[in-house]
Amino acid sequence: MDNEPDLSRLARTIGDPTRIQMLALLMEGRALTAKELAYGTEIKPATATSHLKQLVEDRLLGMTSQGRHKYFRLASPEVARLIESLMVFAPKRKRVGQATGNDAICTARFCYDHLAGKLGTRLTETLVERGLLHADDGLFELSASGETWFKQFGINTDELQKSRRQFAYPCLDWSERRDHLAGALGATLAKRMIELGWLTRSKHSRVVAITAEGRSALTAQFGITLDQP
Repeated sequence: MDNEPDLSRLARTIGDPTRIQMLALLMEGRALTAKELAYGTEIKPATATSHLKQLVEDRLLGMTSQGRHKYFRLASPEVARLIESLMVFAPKRKRVGQATGNDAICTARFCYDHLAGKLGTRLTETLVERGLLHADDGLFELSASGETWFKQFGINTDELQKSRRQFAYPCLDWSERRDHLAGALGATLAKRMIELGWLTRSKHSRVVAITAEGRSALTAQFGITLDQP
């Protein structure tokens, strides 16, 4: 029994409203300071410090120092997957007025470092439908045509498969209730689309904006057309 995971401790840590909101804020995949996280959760910086200490101790957050500032980020992609999974089961908040921000995050967003929302799930579905990826025992595997396609798209899948990070797996999307592509391949695909100028990130937000060039490219290459709020 002593060697079993302490689920009750984890539940207490993430069950606190402030701490779970901090984790949600960090789902955009970038590091934030304690002050930024305090502001985002509407608490005092001194109070934020104790919450962040707990999250670091329980290996949910990593912390690095740069000059006078300490930056916090999710400790691993697995933590992001945990939070995204919790979002699937969490009850939805009641809409008040015109919730355009909520509409935008459901259309295209980052789930840690890979694409989610309508954009992420439709990209994944297209890659599977075209036989570039196929599901295998809870993971995604590349087909021979998939290796060729990703290479032509500017992604070295051989190097990604040699990395320590899990290569490709489905992540259940909280807003779409369908899978999007996660892992090293999902992260690199998102990065490549930003490099091509198809997507732009929003400051301190998970929302992804699709550029005019990106809209044309997504329609031409994937048959995806999305209306962004």
